[in-house]
Amino acid sequence: MTRSVLVTGGNRGIGLAIARELAAAGDAVAITYRTGEPPEGFFAVRCDVTSTADVDAAFEKVEAEQGPVEVVVANAGITRDTLLPMMSEEDFTEVLNTNLVGAYRVAKRAVRPMLRLRRGRIILISSVVALSGSAGQTNYSASKAGLIGFGRSLARELASRNITVNIVAPGFVETDMTKVLTEAQQEQIRKQIPMGRQAKPEEVARVVRFLASEDASYITGAVIPVDGGLGMGH
Repeated sequence: MTRSVLVTGGNRGIGLAIARELAAAGDAVAITYRTGEPPEGFFAVRCDVTSTADVDAAFEKVEAEQGPVEVVVANAGITRDTLLPMMSEEDFTEVLNTNLVGAYRVAKRAVRPMLRLRRGRIILISSVVALSGSAGQTNYSASKAGLIGFGRSLARELASRNITVNIVAPGFVETDMTKVLTEAQQEQIRKQIPMGRQAKPEEVARVVRFLASEDASYITGAVIPVDGGLGMGH
């Protein structure tokens, strides 16, 4: 059965890999993007997740195109890294508003149709730094940790309605966001990873595909690391 799927921030990196993986599984996949040009092959809607009106409009367009959304992946996110003494209040609140409150807006809009269908999958993309912390990323780490508390509380609210909520926590992944680091910085991070390498976006996407599948029907409120062992012990 073809399901209607929406991936926020699905135009590059992990989001695009997730969209491709779910499309390969036979789902009708729509993506949102904030800037640039969307990739070909997907129903794409420009959407800023910091705007409730944008999120509502995106869902309406997707519903009109491919039916009520049965699987939503809240992946849209930004970074504004700097040490706390230099971090402006805007840098802190912008990251929280996009990464955490944006996921709230998306999940809230997705839930009502799922309740009517009495089925659904909500998957939140967090990060290894949600639990391990990361110097220079107090804002990002706080937003990604917030997704865990939000997701687990929502999982308890929705479990009796056959709607699962799970959190994926990627580690260091090869994306445009990590390419800006110098080779020395990347090597320093690789030394901390037991598996000694970065993840490919597809490795995160395959875990999302599993959580969205019937095989994961009895998994909810889980935090699944895809980090090569980087976050072990957290």
